[in-house]
Amino acid sequence: MNQDENPGGTQARIKALVLGAIGVVYGDIGTSPLYTIKQTFGVHGATPTEPNVLGVLSLVFWSLILVVSVKYAGFIMRADNKGEGGIMALTALAQRSVRSSQRGRWWIVMLGLFGAALFFGDGVITPAISVLGAVEGLEVMAPGLHRFIVPISAVIIVLLFAFQNRGTGKVGAVFAPIMIVWFLTLAVLGIWHISENPAVLRALSPHYAIAFFVHEKWVAFFTLGSVILAITGAEALYADMGHFGKKPIRYSWFGFVLPALVLNYFGQGALLIADPKAAENPLYLMVPQMLLVPMLVLATAAAVIASQAVISGAFSVTREAIQLGFLPRMRVRHTSREQMGQIYLPWINRMLLVLTLAVVLGFRSSDNLGAAYGIAVVGTMTIDSILVMIVFRRLWNWSRAKVLAIGLGFLAVDLAFLAANADKVEHGGWFPLVLGAAIFTMMATWRRGKELVVREVRQSGLALEPFIASIVAHPPLRVPGTAVFLTSNPGGVPNAMLHNLKHNKVLHERNVILTVETVDTPVAEADERIEVEALEDSFFKLTLRFGFAEDPDVPQTLLAVRECGLPFDLMDTTFFLSRESIVATDRPGMALWRDRLFMFMQRNAMPATAFFQIPGNRLIELGTQVEI
Repeated sequence: MNQDENPGGTQARIKALVLGAIGVVYGDIGTSPLYTIKQTFGVHGATPTEPNVLGVLSLVFWSLILVVSVKYAGFIMRADNKGEGGIMALTALAQRSVRSSQRGRWWIVMLGLFGAALFFGDGVITPAISVLGAVEGLEVMAPGLHRFIVPISAVIIVLLFAFQNRGTGKVGAVFAPIMIVWFLTLAVLGIWHISENPAVLRALSPHYAIAFFVHEKWVAFFTLGSVILAITGAEALYADMGHFGKKPIRYSWFGFVLPALVLNYFGQGALLIADPKAAENPLYLMVPQMLLVPMLVLATAAAVIASQAVISGAFSVTREAIQLGFLPRMRVRHTSREQMGQIYLPWINRMLLVLTLAVVLGFRSSDNLGAAYGIAVVGTMTIDSILVMIVFRRLWNWSRAKVLAIGLGFLAVDLAFLAANADKVEHGGWFPLVLGAAIFTMMATWRRGKELVVREVRQSGLALEPFIASIVAHPPLRVPGTAVFLTSNPGGVPNAMLHNLKHNKVLHERNVILTVETVDTPVAEADERIEVEALEDSFFKLTLRFGFAEDPDVPQTLLAVRECGLPFDLMDTTFFLSRESIVATDRPGMALWRDRLFMFMQRNAMPATAFFQIPGNRLIELGTQVEI
């Protein structure tokens, strides 16, 4: 249960959730000090003069306030889908608000799919840039160690993904203490350097950000492309809302994480004003020489935790996309008996590992990755702004003036960051766009392909009610037991039933036409979970509904149907399934290459029976050919 919806929750429970949020939610944004200021004043960045430093610090501070504090913690977290957050939950919520408009739902789905695709890019880039940024501390200790940065980073990443099958629950207990030490270290280092130049606190005023734009113009504008790195991970506040609740996430942000980050950024600024050469790696150059090794170890641990949180998020988004029909079925393993959300998807883990290693070996430094990271982050944020405006206006009935005032303010900031990253497309920004386009194409193709298959099956099938009438008029041989026919078309006769009757010349004593649906909420309500309709001659229509954050266990749910007047004895029940063999043709619907892509995805998808947890010894599969 979401803590916000549990007024009887104890203070101890809230404190535990606050600590958990610090350990899981803020790993990504918490490691941003490793590379943000370094990227901003790097080789291709702004000159680290005092006015420029104060201007950048002001931009960083107000980005943290406007985007993370106001936009996400203040507004977007209100748009929870029964306690769940994240791009897929927001897409489902926005879809619900425009049920009457097919075109509107299509556009919302397309936006949500591209936002989810960019999130997968984030899942690739975050481990790479975080680990590289941490390990680059080696060259601060000894410049000759530079050649070891990429190999060490690659080894850490391989180990990180190798341990994913053990689950975050195994190592989650140490996340919070490490991140607390990390944020306290950032704060102490910041206070130390601020104390040497307290005048740096003047940058809290937006005047210095404005002055930066007035004097530096285009240099200041394109600096936004690096400033965006300070707010990477803002999406995590929303995505992890279902695990921790709104209050714990907000308490940990405003009471601990935000002050620590601001202090550290201003401490780095104070160091740069005193020594502009520190722009090479300001965070590590803040650290006394004797403490560099412990800082390197702590930073690497924080980077691993940041990566872990994003990888776990990718697993969750993938499962939601599968349930909502945007990706093929994949094997989902639960790594905790206590926490439903702790899951592991082997195929996604392997894909992320290969892509992350390719990014590390291809880009080779956090500076080179900065451009790619910025575009992935701001793209998802922009889509969040558009979707939440739809929810505010269409679902919550906010006034048009209120929605425009708030939404256009969000979009103005997002689009400014997006435009500032435009010049980085050729310097690495192309990567998340290409990766996002590839994943978007796969998701859209799978969704469209399933629609075409359902259309063909319905057009070539027989209507159910006339078929039952013919059975009543000319009864075939009936055998004892119950037959359950899985189908996506409850109004038609399943092909498996027709084949069984044609070849075996029999029907079971009871025949159940079963359809499994996914609703646009994380968990299906009890009163919508099961729907039974009794037809003639011991035929039944049965619909089972699951939420997009649930694992559909059909046999277990069938036991509850007993209460609906349709008792099931699984030992006396046989499941029938039609397995479609897809044939690509030049029919209207999709391009031939997309037909072939859908065929490939369909062949490699996890069987529906395994996904629905149907025992193999109670299953009969009958093949059918479908042309699309």
